[in-house]
Amino acid sequence: MPLTTPLILAGDVVRLEPLRTKHTSDLERAAREFGDAGPWYTSVPAPAEVAAAIQRRLSEHAAGRMNPWAVRDAASGRTIGMTTFCNIDEHNRRVEIGYTWLAPSAQRSGINTEAKLLLLTHAFEGCDTIAVEFRTHWHNRQSRAAIERLGARPDGVLRNHSISADGVLRDTVVYSVLPHEWPAVRTGLRARLAAHAR
Repeated sequence: MPLTTPLILAGDVVRLEPLRTKHTSDLERAAREFGDAGPWYTSVPAPAEVAAAIQRRLSEHAAGRMNPWAVRDAASGRTIGMTTFCNIDEHNRRVEIGYTWLAPSAQRSGINTEAKLLLLTHAFEGCDTIAVEFRTHWHNRQSRAAIERLGARPDGVLRNHSISADGVLRDTVVYSVLPHEWPAVRTGLRARLAAHAR
């Protein structure tokens, strides 16, 4: 299946739905949980910027570079964040999981763990990818720790990789999971979900 195909990925605690403009109001509410500003090292949109962020992701999908999802909490029914397949390389069957953010109230709840399990399962078992990447800011220690808990391995650091809107240079840490590593990663994610459920 092409990595750009929109489809619903559903688990016990989270439902990933193809991102649409109908998700705007819920996502604005989720973004408000960050207060005046999210962490400086990540790209959570301000509530007033959510509609434009959705349109950017939909434009990237139309260009074949991204497949965006809205993250819905199965228990409450609320849309509480976004995630994507990005930097899609269909020819080489590679993809990055990124541009992910969740409302603070949804963090450390099992939602992110199950979302990553759904996305990785789809990438490896539905799309036959040869590598799934994760990238994050060098200073985003929370994200780095979460990626490492998934079982992704570090590939290296892209120094001075990009320039932020305020002109600050970003070092990007790159991780990946390969097909032969996927069974162990899948087992670890399932075990973490089972621990959340207890």
